[in-house]
Amino acid sequence: MSDCLHIVRFIINDESCALNVSPMKRLLDVLREDLHLTGTKEGCGEGECGSCSVRMNGELVNSCLVPVLQVEGANIQTVEGLAKNGALHPLQQAFLNCGGAQCGICTPGMLMAATQLLSINPQPSMTEIREGLAGNLCRCTGFKRIFDSVIAAAADGRDIPTAQGSSAR
Repeated sequence: MSDCLHIVRFIINDESCALNVSPMKRLLDVLREDLHLTGTKEGCGEGECGSCSVRMNGELVNSCLVPVLQVEGANIQTVEGLAKNGALHPLQQAFLNCGGAQCGICTPGMLMAATQLLSINPQPSMTEIREGLAGNLCRCTGFKRIFDSVIAAAADGRDIPTAQGSSAR
């Protein structure tokens, strides 16, 4: 049985997008295959590891679990949407400075989860950081450098968008 195509319209990293795709194709696959946004990674394909995390309408979602039809009219942010004008986002810079990135599979999802956390709570405690990143697994290392990266970005605080759209400081 052939799958009918459907035009899906949404915003991706602040740009309008309209794609003619299978409505049940995973958002993860649309990002990587159709839009060539390969920063979002597939770790488990079951929503367990968080490697494919993106922000959809200001909420963190596992893109491997979202049929693209559900993004109709949505605002999606991927890891590619963090850097602006060639400058790393403060979280990306903190991950670089603190050694929070290892092999790179979990890093995009960790960055998106940390972005979500800091948008809600610009000055999280270590417990809140642990809870905020709990849906994201790193198989390479302990989480200390990742947590240190979030602490450093929170301490820096500039240009980290809050849930309301203004910066944290």
